[in-house]
Amino acid sequence: MANPLVAIVGRPNVGKSTLFNKIAGRKISITENRPGVTRDRLYADAVWRGKKFTVVDTGGIELNSEDTMWSEILRQADVAIEMAQVILLVVDGREELTSSDYDVADKLRRSKKPVILVVNKIDTFSQDKLFEYYALGLGEPYAVSAEHSQGIGDVLDAAVEQFEGGDEEEADRLKIAVVGKPNAGKSSLVNRLLGFERTIVTDIAGTTRDAIDTPFELDGQKYTLIDTAGIRRKRSVSDDVEYYSVLRAFDAVRRADVCLLVVDAAEGLTEQDVKIVGYVHEQGKPSVLVMNKWDLIEKDTGTINKFEEKLKADLKFMDYYRSVYISAKTGRRAEKVLQIAREVYANANRRIPTGTLNDLILGAVRTNEPASVNGRRLKIYYCSQPSVCPPTFVLFVNDENLMHFSYKRYLENVIRGAFDFSGTPVRIVLRPRGDNESGMMG
Repeated sequence: MANPLVAIVGRPNVGKSTLFNKIAGRKISITENRPGVTRDRLYADAVWRGKKFTVVDTGGIELNSEDTMWSEILRQADVAIEMAQVILLVVDGREELTSSDYDVADKLRRSKKPVILVVNKIDTFSQDKLFEYYALGLGEPYAVSAEHSQGIGDVLDAAVEQFEGGDEEEADRLKIAVVGKPNAGKSSLVNRLLGFERTIVTDIAGTTRDAIDTPFELDGQKYTLIDTAGIRRKRSVSDDVEYYSVLRAFDAVRRADVCLLVVDAAEGLTEQDVKIVGYVHEQGKPSVLVMNKWDLIEKDTGTINKFEEKLKADLKFMDYYRSVYISAKTGRRAEKVLQIAREVYANANRRIPTGTLNDLILGAVRTNEPASVNGRRLKIYYCSQPSVCPPTFVLFVNDENLMHFSYKRYLENVIRGAFDFSGTPVRIVLRPRGDNESGMMG
């Protein structure tokens, strides 16, 4: 089940990105003292008081001009309202409230969603400084200095209290996001899997504007299919409605358990397809590469092999991919899609016992020792798998700077060779050895 989403909204230059960076625990978003610096929507997973959530910096819209700034802020707030479970409205404590502050606050108040008012840039706390902010009608304001990490804990306390336990019925369902370029056949595939016409299917790119969730059951298995708008190249997105449709498609990836990456086989894998696949990979989601419109391809005995060779060349960063060749229009092999989706999700949830994992890595180190760097050699003391989805392996080492990327890739291949992690990314994280870790490999 996807983590609750906490959205940070507010007008430009109030410190949203700085607050985002502090909550995320690392410098992700660029911070600069002028509006419009953060241009892309950024997500980061975080934990507070044992509760996991995802924080999103919504400052990144491309502002057309100073005259339209307030309307663009409200558009961004619309997306935050729709997607978030909790919203942090950030205002500048060093300036008087503006009409934009009031406009955003009004929208958020009418949304009926939990909103926490964050008054930023207050380095010296005084209750008197907060009185004017009650005028926004959002309840108690929280004074913080994001730059100096003051007051953020109180904000997060209030945020995690708002998280709901979640819908048990929905938690039992495998959530599958169907993503890809416009006109690749996503809606046709959804309709084929559902067995009835659920979305409009035309040959005009861009028909599906929003991410649409449809729960269903098949052979005793519960699913939710998420049909999304086609993801165009950024320079092809000029219409505001389409821009936010693309954002909703990316959000569908974030909250999905598995992604179906639909590609027009007749067109072949394009640069934009690779970018979409790369985004899913970066989000750590298991996925299935669905080569659609296979009925339009002239075939011989080696056609699939030729396609696979091309895919392996184009997707070197994701050589764990699983593929299936179908025709959503005729239904040929479409039944395989859900089967493979279940398999890659099971792989993403696979856990290796700690003892087995350490034996495996020990054998890998003995077979192929890491190269020395300036007379020093990497030593791996211990390893564990603390989490799944994606499977994450932590290696306790003497110096993480001694790990060459090629050796990390070697260890990943060893793990994949011993256990089936096809269709899912895996993460290898390095940590310095703690006092409670003992033993040494190599």
